[in-house]
Amino acid sequence: MTTDTVVLPPAGALTEADLDPTLDLPAAIDRLRKEKNAIILAHYYQDGEIQDLADFVGDSLDLSRKAAATDAEMIVFCGVRFMGEVAKILSPGKTVVIPDAEAGCSLEEACQADVFRRFRAAHPDHVAVTYINCSAEVKALSDVIVTSSNAEAIVRQLPADKPILFAPDRHLGAFIAKKTGREMTLWPGSCIIHEQFSEKELIKLKVRHPAAKVAAHPECPESILGHADHIGSTRGILDFVLKSPASEFIIATELHIIHQMEKAAPGKVFIPAPGADGGCNCASCPFMAKNTLEKIYLAMVNGAPAIEIPEALRVAALKPLERMLELSVSVPMSSGAPHAAA
Repeated sequence: MTTDTVVLPPAGALTEADLDPTLDLPAAIDRLRKEKNAIILAHYYQDGEIQDLADFVGDSLDLSRKAAATDAEMIVFCGVRFMGEVAKILSPGKTVVIPDAEAGCSLEEACQADVFRRFRAAHPDHVAVTYINCSAEVKALSDVIVTSSNAEAIVRQLPADKPILFAPDRHLGAFIAKKTGREMTLWPGSCIIHEQFSEKELIKLKVRHPAAKVAAHPECPESILGHADHIGSTRGILDFVLKSPASEFIIATELHIIHQMEKAAPGKVFIPAPGADGGCNCASCPFMAKNTLEKIYLAMVNGAPAIEIPEALRVAALKPLERMLELSVSVPMSSGAPHAAA
């Protein structure tokens, strides 16, 4: 489903059916990038062909901050809807388009604003710490936003006498609670991708690859994290495998991050963590997969689907993001990986 922050292409806009099948899409997209003074951002979970044509590849917040620092007039965010919203919140004067209006997120969809509002009202003395994987409406109801890379550091800075609500990812919340010793009331959400990993099959894989190091995202269940040699954000996992002297790794997060790993460390071996059947590479986000080169081209031509956020909502959602940035001054934050040609 789409939200009120997404403006769809107008009637008569160019569609996929209108495209010349012989069109060289990468070349056409590059031409539009210059004509429209656009910057193309790709999350690590995008297909490799999309990552390769992007100006920057990275985690969602880092990409939005990088785009805000440029003079680009159009931001093309190849990710999911909430990422486009963050880009618009930080760059209200820029046009922000996303390739597919239906590219949502299971965490965002599991935490609707009206229900979250009641959740907050039931805990009026709590600090609402909310993972960035949520809608602009939920951000506006939060006290501070966090990412998987800075959540621990931010929670450690919160007053010890203040109880904490953590939404929407219960696994990340439980991981941070364990790391910090803080008691938290957790929203019962989870990522449909990170939930798919099987502890039983992971153990079997480790037996077959005894030298492999396991790198896992904290959105994984505790049963998976217990076998990890490294737990961190997507960028953190990438940094770990590049710096580690090991030559073989099992990767417990969305599998498209492996594209960047193979490009940066071609001599190393990266194995996707297994699902319940042990054989499938099922850790592929169906929302991220909605984006294609055709849809990127059409979004740039049509200027839509576009993110438009009412100013009052944007300002309210910006406040907890700014609070996060204030508390993250001492927390290293990557700037994203630039495209080789950028």
